[in-house]
Amino acid sequence: MTLAVAVLTFVTLQRLAELPWAAANTRRLLAIGGREVGAGHYPAVVALHAAWLASLWWLAPGRPVDLGVLAAFATTQVGRLWVLWTLGRRWTTRIIVVTGERLVASGPYRFVRHPNYLVVAAEIALLPLVFGLWELALLFSALNAAAMAVRIRAEDAALRG
Repeated sequence: MTLAVAVLTFVTLQRLAELPWAAANTRRLLAIGGREVGAGHYPAVVALHAAWLASLWWLAPGRPVDLGVLAAFATTQVGRLWVLWTLGRRWTTRIIVVTGERLVASGPYRFVRHPNYLVVAAEIALLPLVFGLWELALLFSALNAAAMAVRIRAEDAALRG
């Protein structure tokens, strides 16, 4: 197994392992009275992430790995774990608002309003760069920025309301 394939396998397994956790958290939050916001754009976000990962699997195997950029990507994984740990049972891939719940203000949320989106933006840019695929980094960064503009607006509106 090449280093490129090992990195892609790690990221793929990480994402697949997170899905059941996110689904369980979503079910639990909805069961206690939560409501989903922005469901209309959710399939586009899922498609974007799936296309990003699929394009990496298509283009990256066999390419050289830039260890410096890989180290930067690994740093984003520390940020990802910090977000997941901080949100715990509130973390989900959907926007679920539970009336009466306080916003999380600990962990990375002390410093940044949407740290998870910041981490994801860094991941989407950095992982293609690990393999020298700067065009892919630009393309998916632009698509992600457009999707996050819609998503953050929906989330902020729901939290204000």
